[in-house]
Amino acid sequence: VQLVQSGGGSVQPGDSLTLSCTASGFNLDRYVVGWYRQAPWKEREDVGCIHSNPGVTYFADSAKGRFTISRDDAKNTVYLQLNRVKAEDTGNYFCAARIPVYDTVCVLSYTWDYWGQGTSVTVAS
Repeated sequence: VQLVQSGGGSVQPGDSLTLSCTASGFNLDRYVVGWYRQAPWKEREDVGCIHSNPGVTYFADSAKGRFTISRDDAKNTVYLQLNRVKAEDTGNYFCAARIPVYDTVCVLSYTWDYWGQGTSVTVAS
């Protein structure tokens, strides 16, 4: 039972990149999935989350308008798409999953049941 992440890499400012978070051993469609990132020598930062209820998402201010989160339940996967990336988007990105507490909102203050291993994103020209 685990979350497996993929899709990180090095990109240039203004590019797009999609990160994947795939559940192994459980059905992710019942879970809220959150995304965080941690830049070198900085504390972990909220990115956003997606509820098991369709269309319910939340984004931190740094991600709002540039990042999207979607899920493909048939593939047991949640995606974080980073658009118009900036140098300050550089960091290790982590996904996490848990059964939702609230029906109509996802929050990033949860205690999570599962964590991905993280994937690195570097934005540099």
